[in-house]
Amino acid sequence: MQHFQESIYQLIVETSTNLPADVREAIQAARAREDAGTRSALSLSTIADNIRMAECNVSPICQDTGMPTFIVHCPVGANQIEMKKQIIAAVAQATKDSKLRTNSVDSLTGANSGDNIGPGTPVIHFEQWERNEIEAKLILKGGGCENKNIQYSLPTELEGLGKAGRDLDGIRKCIMHAVYQAQGQGCSAGFIGVGIGGDRTTGYELAKHQLFRAADDVNPNDELRKLEDYIMDNANKLGIGTMGFGGQVTLLGCKVGVMNRLPASFFVSVAYNCWAFRRQGVLLDPATGAITKWVYRKGEELPMQKDEPAAASGSGERREFVLQTPISEEQIRELRVGDVVIINGPMHTGRDALHKYLMDHDSPVDLNGAVIYHCGPVMAKDAEGNWVVKAAGPTTSIREEPYQGDIIKKFGIRAVIGKGGMGAKTLKALQEHGAVYLNAIGGAAQYYAECFKKVEGVDFMEFGIPEAMWHLQTEGFAAIVTMDSHGNSLHADVEQESREKLAQFKEPVFV
Repeated sequence: MQHFQESIYQLIVETSTNLPADVREAIQAARAREDAGTRSALSLSTIADNIRMAECNVSPICQDTGMPTFIVHCPVGANQIEMKKQIIAAVAQATKDSKLRTNSVDSLTGANSGDNIGPGTPVIHFEQWERNEIEAKLILKGGGCENKNIQYSLPTELEGLGKAGRDLDGIRKCIMHAVYQAQGQGCSAGFIGVGIGGDRTTGYELAKHQLFRAADDVNPNDELRKLEDYIMDNANKLGIGTMGFGGQVTLLGCKVGVMNRLPASFFVSVAYNCWAFRRQGVLLDPATGAITKWVYRKGEELPMQKDEPAAASGSGERREFVLQTPISEEQIRELRVGDVVIINGPMHTGRDALHKYLMDHDSPVDLNGAVIYHCGPVMAKDAEGNWVVKAAGPTTSIREEPYQGDIIKKFGIRAVIGKGGMGAKTLKALQEHGAVYLNAIGGAAQYYAECFKKVEGVDFMEFGIPEAMWHLQTEGFAAIVTMDSHGNSLHADVEQESREKLAQFKEPVFV
C-alpha cells in the first residue's frame, strides 16, 4: 500500500484544520438561537471567524490537537503491523509540519517527545470487518474537554438532582449533571458521547466511540433516541452558554450508546467534546492505500456565514478598553466584569510547568504590570529561522488555581488570560493586589495567532514548546473581563444560576 502513509497524513491535516459539515451546521444553528450582541453571540461569531481562518491557513483550528486517536477497520489479512508503523510516521510528519501540537509527554519526567510519539501515543485501535476496504477514522480531542469527561456509578446522589437510580431516569440525571459540571471549562457549546454499561474502561471507550457518529444521525434504539432528544431539549435550559458566558446554547449534540454490564456495576460514562469537534474519516483502497472517499461531509460544503457586527444588547452598553502593557493598578481598578479589553504590547505565555517553577524561582523577565497568557501554542520556524506563532488559543485556567494568586502577588502581574475561569483563591488575589482575569475564546487558535506580530524570545524550552515561556509582541488581542478586582466573577454567577436551573430536572421523566 504505497499511498497509505500519505493518505493518513491527509486525514490528520483535514481533521486538524477543517471542521466537517455536520459540526458547522450545529454551530450555525447555535448562532441563530443566540440573542445578537450578547457575550455568547459575539463568541460564536469569533468561533466562526476562526473556523474560516483555519481552513484558509491550513493550520490547526485549536492549538490543543489532543491525543490523536485512530479507529481502523480493515479486511482479514491486512498487515496491521505495517499500517501501525505508517500511522506513527504520518503523525510524526504532521507534528513536524505544525499540523499537530507536540502533546506526548512522559508521565514520570514531564519530558516532551517533540513528535507526538511515545508509549501509548498515538492511540490506534484495529478492528477487522467483512468489507474489502479499509476505513480509518481519527478524532483530535483536546485536554481541556478531556478533563471534563466524567463517569458515574449508579446508584448515586447528584448535586441538585438527588438520587440517580439504576434505570433510564437515573441515566438521564447523570447526563444532565455531566453537562452542568463542565460549565465553560470544556469550551462550550460542546458535544457529548455517552456510554451506558460496560466496565470502567469499556464504558469510557463506548462513550468516546459515540463521538464518531454524525451530529445529525438518528439513534436506531428508540429508547436512546428519546433520551438523546430529551437531553438536547433540556440541557440548553441550564443557561451556561458559549464559554460559560451564559446564553441559549450549551450543548450542540448528544449521542448515547449501550452495552451489557456486570450485575454488580452500573456505569454511565460521558465523553465531553468542545465546539472544535475535530473528527474525520476516509475509506482506502486495500491494494494501494489511496483515499477513495471521505466518511463525513467535508467542511467546505458549508461555509461559515460571517455576521455583521451587532450592537450590544441585554445588559446595557458594552464598555471597551485599550491597554498597553505594562498595565498600572489604576487602569485595572477601572475594569468591571463584562468589559472588553484590547491588549497591545509584550505578553508572556505560561502554563502548568511555568507556574510550578515560578512558585520557587525568579522570573527570567520583569512581570510587574505584565500579562500572563495561559496558552500552549503551536510554534514553527520560518525560512530565516525565526519563530512564528501558528496557533495560540487559551488553555483551561483552573489547573493553575493552586499557584495563580501567589504568583500575582509575588511578581505584580496585572492580568491573566485563559478560559473557563478560576476559583476563590485567585479571585481574592485579584481583589487584594489589583489584577483581572480575562476570558479569551477557547479553541480560537487562528484568531488569536494573528494578534502576535513577533516572537521576542523564549525561556524554558526544556519544558517543551507548549509549556515554554514565550515572549510575544501583541497587537489587538481582545478578551472579556470575567473576574475583576472588585470581587466579581461571571463564572461563579453562571455556575450558581445553572445549579438552580438544574434542580428543575429532579423529578422523574422516564417511568
